[in-house]
Amino acid sequence: MTTPEASVYDDPRRPLLRAVRFGTIALALITLVSLIAWGSLRDLPGIWGVLIGAAIGGGFVLLTAASVLLTSSTNPATTGAVVLGSWLLKIVVLLVVLFFLRGMDFYDRPALLVTTVLALVVVLATEVYGVITARVTYVN
Repeated sequence: MTTPEASVYDDPRRPLLRAVRFGTIALALITLVSLIAWGSLRDLPGIWGVLIGAAIGGGFVLLTAASVLLTSSTNPATTGAVVLGSWLLKIVVLLVVLFFLRGMDFYDRPALLVTTVLALVVVLATEVYGVITARVTYVN
């Protein structure tokens, strides 16, 4: 009896790897487009707003996918605990960052808001696309 050959589609982490790769590419593109747009409209404060917004919006979503990927070989309880812990940590970090940014004026607030929302939506959408279009083996 022969054993079946291993395929690239046999890796159950494949959808997560695609999600992180697509999300990273989307974040880079959103950041670049936003830097061009807000940099030309608001100069240096617009650039700072974009950089902070991309880090907040894109980082929040990408770190969730990365934490699931890093714990993909563990049991579901560990994965759930890590994802929940990372969400709580990200919320605390976000609140601290926003607290420190509250009184500062070196960044453009609309650039920060628009870039954060765009990064959240686009990175999440591309991650979902990466997962649902991934080819994986269901039956061996």
